[in-house]
Amino acid sequence: MKKIHIILIFCCMSILTGCMYPRENMKQSAIPYEDQLQVVQKAINTYKEQTDGLLPIKTRDMSTPIYQKYPIDFQKIAPRYIQEAPGNAYESGGVYQYVLIDVEKNPTVKLIDVRMAEQIQEVALKLRMYRDEHQYPPFKKVITDGVYELDFKKLGYKDVPQVTSPYSGKGLPLVINEKGELFVDYRIDLYEALKKNEGQFKEGEDIRSILSKDSPFVPAYSLPYTVKNGEPIFLKS
Repeated sequence: MKKIHIILIFCCMSILTGCMYPRENMKQSAIPYEDQLQVVQKAINTYKEQTDGLLPIKTRDMSTPIYQKYPIDFQKIAPRYIQEAPGNAYESGGVYQYVLIDVEKNPTVKLIDVRMAEQIQEVALKLRMYRDEHQYPPFKKVITDGVYELDFKKLGYKDVPQVTSPYSGKGLPLVINEKGELFVDYRIDLYEALKKNEGQFKEGEDIRSILSKDSPFVPAYSLPYTVKNGEPIFLKS
C-alpha cells in the first residue's frame, strides 16, 4: 500500500510539472523582447538589401487595414537571414504577430498582440448570431458619423466587453461601423499620448502613429483618428 502511495505521489508531481512547464513557456512567449525585435529588424534590412528592395511579407488584400497589411513571412527569411521565428512569434506558438510599418520609406518591425483578435472574435460571433435573428446590429449610440456604440446587453453581456490595451494595459471598448465591422477604440491611449506630445498633429491628420512611435506595438484593429482641441476624435473618411 505504501508503495502504491509513493507511485501516486510521483505521478501527481509529474503531471503538475508537465502543467507548469508549458505555463512558463507561455509566459516567455508573451513578452515583447527588444532584442528579438532587433534581430528580426536586422534580418529584414539584410533581406531588403540583397533582394533589390523587396520585403519578406505575406500577401494581403489592398483593403486590409494599414497596421495589419504587412505581416512578416518568416519562411522567406529563415534560416538564411534569421535562425528561426522568435519564440514569442505566432508562428512559434507565441502571442505576437510580427508586422512592418512605413514600408515605403523605413520598413520597421512592430508587433500585434493576437490575443486582441481573439477577444474581438468572441464578440463578433455573438454579433453574427444576433444579426441572424434581427438583421441589424444592436446600435446603442452614435459616436460620430459611421461609428457607433453597441448595446452589449442585447448580445448577452452583463458587463461591457473590453480589449486589453498593449500600451497601457487598460481595458479598451469596442465600436462598430456602418458595415457591421468591429474595431478597438484607442481614444483612452491616444488622449494620454497627446498630452505628452502637444502640438505635433493638426486636425485632419491621422494621429495613430503617435502610439507606435515609442512602443513595439501598432494600434491594430483600429479606425483612423485625428485631433480636435487637444483631444482624439474619429477621423471622418
